[in-house]
Amino acid sequence: MKKLLIVEDEESIAKLLKYNLEKEGYDVSVSYDGEDGYDMASSNQFDLILLDWMLPKMDGIEVTKRLKQAKVDTPIIMLTAKDGEIDKILGLEMGADDYMTKPFSLRELIARIRSVMRRYQHSQEMSSKRSDEILKFGHLEINPKQFEVKVSGEVVSFTPKEFELLLYLAENEGHVFTREQLLNAVWNYDFAGETRIVDVHISHLREKIEMNTKQPQHIVTVRGFGYKFEGGQ
Repeated sequence: MKKLLIVEDEESIAKLLKYNLEKEGYDVSVSYDGEDGYDMASSNQFDLILLDWMLPKMDGIEVTKRLKQAKVDTPIIMLTAKDGEIDKILGLEMGADDYMTKPFSLRELIARIRSVMRRYQHSQEMSSKRSDEILKFGHLEINPKQFEVKVSGEVVSFTPKEFELLLYLAENEGHVFTREQLLNAVWNYDFAGETRIVDVHISHLREKIEMNTKQPQHIVTVRGFGYKFEGGQ
């Protein structure tokens, strides 16, 4: 039985979600504030977390950030009344796997839960098949098995999605990808009209691995199309 954690401070919403998800066969736990939700998520094994953005004691963005820092890779669906593009980008950038704006239908939520868990399982299977070989491109080293990146010998911190994007580009050196193709490959989800999240992640990658962000050596823009990775010297 799949185990879910709901972190939601509105008791009526939390109880409604718990009741309906248990009817679908899930084992559901509930937390009503961010600090307790973080403690539960970091000390127990869950298959997915439904996380409200606006929470007492610690908001959903901070919970997500701390879980990723603690290497807790449980998939997260962010629940929020915020629906602006920048809010979605922030939530996904911090490590959330999907984003639902209130009010939403239970049917859609259940479909999203299933979809996110399938994507997570696929990602884990692909990770287990990765080569132990460290990818080396001049001053840049990428260790697929250890989820580690070194720039000029120094370990650099990456969010999970930043790492996945960099690895995908590097493993397909020289191949030009559109933003839509990168969304599908790395996020494995159709964020219709929200390809700016790719640009945001590309910008962050350049800040971390390029010696000169104005003249990037590795992550190159192909005007009118998208991006490609070049190994360089």
